[in-house]
Amino acid sequence: MQDFTPFPAPAKINLFLHITGRRNDGYHLLQSVFRLLDFGDTVHIRPRNDGLIQRTQDIPGVPEAQDLCIRAATLLQQHTNSKLGADIFVTKRTPMGGGLGGGSSDAATVLLALNRVWHLNLSRQELISLGLQLGADVPFFIFGKNAWVEGIGEKLQSIQLPPAHYLVLTPQVHISTAEIFASGELTRNTNPTTIAAFLRDLVHNDLETVVCQQYPAVASCLEWLTQFSQARMSGSGASVFVEMESQENAEAVLARVIEKRELQAIAGCEISGFYAKGLDQHPLHSFAI
Repeated sequence: MQDFTPFPAPAKINLFLHITGRRNDGYHLLQSVFRLLDFGDTVHIRPRNDGLIQRTQDIPGVPEAQDLCIRAATLLQQHTNSKLGADIFVTKRTPMGGGLGGGSSDAATVLLALNRVWHLNLSRQELISLGLQLGADVPFFIFGKNAWVEGIGEKLQSIQLPPAHYLVLTPQVHISTAEIFASGELTRNTNPTTIAAFLRDLVHNDLETVVCQQYPAVASCLEWLTQFSQARMSGSGASVFVEMESQENAEAVLARVIEKRELQAIAGCEISGFYAKGLDQHPLHSFAI
C-alpha cells in the first residue's frame, strides 16, 4: 500500500524447552534456546502526525484494542509522550498458535520500527523492558540474536549457533498454551541444564508429552519426521521441526507433505509447512543500541 514501509518480523523455534519451576504468580520458569528464522511476517507501517494509532485491516476474533501490534505502538507512544501516530497492518506468514512467536515478533518489530520512524532513540534495554509488558517472548525478538533463555523468557544470553536448514510443519489444530501449562501431567521440575549439555543434544521439550497426549496430530507429525532426523516441537506447539542437510532435502520433503499429502491422512488434519534457514541476528537489530 502507498506510503507504507515494510519491516520484517522473523519467526523463531525453540531448539529445546525445559520447565524448571514455577513462580508464586503462576509464571513458569524455563530454559530454552531460541533460534531466529529467515521466515516470518511483514509489518507495514505508515507514520501519522495526528497521534492516531490504528490498524488498516480487520482480524477476525481480535479486537483492535487487543491487537499486540496496536498495544505495542500505544505503549511506546505513552512511554515517550510522542505526538506521532501510525497506521499498521501485517502480512501473516508465520502460523498462528504454532509456538513460533508470530504475534510476539510482530509486536517487537513495531517497537523497533517505530523507535526508528518516530526518531525516539530508545536503548535496546528500554525497548526490552517495554516488550516484557506485552509478552514473555517479545524481549527475545528485541534482543535480536539467537539466545540462551531463562527466567520467564526475559533472561537472555547470546549464543553462537552453526548454520542450519529447517523444515517446519504445522498441523491445523488449535492448542491452548494456557491449558498445556496448567496440565497436571506437565513436568515442572526439570533440573537446570547447561550450554554444554545442549551442545551435546542432552535436551528435550517438556511440553511435548502433554501436547502429544492431547493432540494426536502433533504426535503423528513428530513420528513421521523422525525418519529424516530428530524431530522436536517448538514452544507449546502445534509446529514441529527437523533439521535438514540442505535446502534441497527440506524442499523435497515439504513437497511430499504439501503436494503429495503423505502425512495428512496419518495426522487426520490439514498440514502447512515451510523451509527456513537459521538467522544469526534479527534484520532490524541495528534499530536499537
